[in-house]
Amino acid sequence: MSGASDQLLVLAERLRIPVTNTLMGLGGFPGVHPLFLGLLGMHGLYQANKAVEEADLLVAVGARFDDRVTGRLDKFAPKARIIQIDVDPTSIHKRVNTDVPLVADARQALGAILEALGEYPPHDQAARRLWLERIAAWRAEGALDYRRFAPEGPEVIMPQMVIETLYEKTKGLDPIITTEVGQHQMWAAQYFLYEKPRRFISSGGLGVMGFGLPAAFGAQVARPEALVIDIAGDGSILMNIQELVTIVEENLPVKVAVINNGCLGLVRQWQELFYDRSYSGTLLGRGPDFVKLAEAFGAKGFRASTPAEVGPAIDAALAAPGPAVMEFIVSRDALVYPMVPAGGGLGDMLPYKTSPTGGPPDGTGRTDA
Repeated sequence: MSGASDQLLVLAERLRIPVTNTLMGLGGFPGVHPLFLGLLGMHGLYQANKAVEEADLLVAVGARFDDRVTGRLDKFAPKARIIQIDVDPTSIHKRVNTDVPLVADARQALGAILEALGEYPPHDQAARRLWLERIAAWRAEGALDYRRFAPEGPEVIMPQMVIETLYEKTKGLDPIITTEVGQHQMWAAQYFLYEKPRRFISSGGLGVMGFGLPAAFGAQVARPEALVIDIAGDGSILMNIQELVTIVEENLPVKVAVINNGCLGLVRQWQELFYDRSYSGTLLGRGPDFVKLAEAFGAKGFRASTPAEVGPAIDAALAAPGPAVMEFIVSRDALVYPMVPAGGGLGDMLPYKTSPTGGPPDGTGRTDA
């Protein structure tokens, strides 16, 4: 929020410090940078969570140590001394005790640190190289390799593949991504790489289903020249889909990608993993025809039901001059991994290869209630 991204990049590169972002900080460090570890926390990437677990020094810049980041507090960064920079003094020692608290604006603090460092390099290049090699091994071990666990065969769309394809087709267009709340939100945080600040707009800790479409509306008005995409779930989008009326009336070129898995996916995931697949209120069925719904509002509608149709549907929506809705019929059984269970620390995360129910991690072989 203070515009400190440039200073953060310089500091990380000068001292060769790996960087992880909170959900609301995505884009604060370039997503394709070799020092970037990805998202941290409950659905954080394997290498990010492992690095925080094993680090001997943690520098927190404008991060409030919320529970989705830390997991179990007595297991959070157990080996690290912590430097915390925050403009709000009430955020210091609020949940995590810090060794060096700095109450300051992030941009001013990082600028002062860089000035004090001068051209000072890491004092132990060999130790830093070994640390980065360990992180590279974690990155390889915990790769987001969802394809190995496609639960329903090669002709069913995996939702992660939709996000990956959307990223590949738009990464040169400097898109602004908004999200609703749910599995699609976490996949958008994991698989879409944000190169600049303020390109990922989500409700964060407020957890607001229905946030993404009006947020995209607002972003498009503020940045009429930008490509704005709302990545939505079939449950969340229905909370505020009436905003399409105004978007169409104003002819705003907002694009909506509906990840339709026929359920309230994130709650269903908890029911599957921790409540013996006792599904209650989460299996929605087919739901509305989002293509016809888009057309009823006056927008363009496109659908992909197989992996081969994903790319063409995105191309058609991007080429449409006004608002467009893309509906992707995806696997209902795909889960968001890694995942830190409630009450666990970052080191207790469940990677793709692990399931607390003893079965395949994606729900293969489940029986519906």
